[in-house]
Amino acid sequence: MADQNKRDYYEVLGLSRNASDEEIKKSFRKLAKENHPDLHPNDKGAEARFKEINEAYEVLSDKEKKARYDQYGHAGVDPNFGAGSGFGDFGDMGFDFGSIFESIFGSAGGGRSRTAPQKGENIRVSVTLSFEEAAFGCEKDIQIGRIEDCPDCGATGAEPGTTPEVCSQCNGTGTVRTQQRTVLGMISSSAPCQRCGGTGKIIHQPCKTCKGKGKVRRQKTVKVKIPAGIDNGQAVSMRGQGHAGFNGGPPGDLLISVNIRAHALFERDGTSVLCEIPISFVQAALGAELEVPTLDGKVKYSIPEGTQTGTVFRLKGKGIPNLGGLGRGDQFVTVVVETPRNLTKEQKELLMEFAGLEEKGFFRKKKK
Repeated sequence: MADQNKRDYYEVLGLSRNASDEEIKKSFRKLAKENHPDLHPNDKGAEARFKEINEAYEVLSDKEKKARYDQYGHAGVDPNFGAGSGFGDFGDMGFDFGSIFESIFGSAGGGRSRTAPQKGENIRVSVTLSFEEAAFGCEKDIQIGRIEDCPDCGATGAEPGTTPEVCSQCNGTGTVRTQQRTVLGMISSSAPCQRCGGTGKIIHQPCKTCKGKGKVRRQKTVKVKIPAGIDNGQAVSMRGQGHAGFNGGPPGDLLISVNIRAHALFERDGTSVLCEIPISFVQAALGAELEVPTLDGKVKYSIPEGTQTGTVFRLKGKGIPNLGGLGRGDQFVTVVVETPRNLTKEQKELLMEFAGLEEKGFFRKKKK
């Protein structure tokens, strides 16, 4: 059941329901950065807010999930929403063997023999990964609906203990050839056998499990190994994990397309990781030792005095692993100097004094 106590996802991101994809992404980045636990080590509520923001963005940034959420609310994106049990016949499952045959063999009167071995169709699914999962690789359990050979009849379509009859009209080929006399002479053509439906066999006692189809649809959980360094839009292929073939043909493949969620702190450019880190005016002026977040955890980095906003420094080997497994990219950190706000009277006086000293020094340099 969906949690009725959850806040509205649009409310979490501070958006209206007609917000654009760009507005959703921009709001997420802003709120995630403001509430990231690494930036609020003493705020116990920051982690909860950060998780809520990520959950809202994961739904609203996915077109299918967003559509279900807009129509049904939290129930629409609940894993148990609309779940049923068991399987009906092939019509109930939206599976049409006729369309499968047509896509493989073409329409009546052309194409290859229906009795020849044919490879099964590929299955295409997508998986959403976190930034870190894509960077370092992971294993995911993927749920798929797959057409398999019937385990009871061994894909023959006949009740166990019985044998299909070879069609006498097409002699088991599944096609019949006809000749027609025309002004151009005799023309031969072929078409699926009407008696056996192009299968080359007649089943007198259909298998009760598959109803004579020789195939059944099953829900399967496939463990997929995602390689380290995979990028958004790339795919992982698992040979032989697709739909079953026909007439002894090999099964198709499972193709998993990868989507990567945006990160609150990091952006990716190939194998490079980009991020910004705020520093105070005092740290920029006097230099400081910073704790910089990376994919491997926080590291210390010393910036020199007089560091200007926009300065970029590199952390070698802290980027994304190469997909081939050889080495890693670098992390590039951009320094952003934050102007202090809500100063006390004493702080303002000290800054005014500093400004006066700085101005005197400027005029002495000009005079020289």
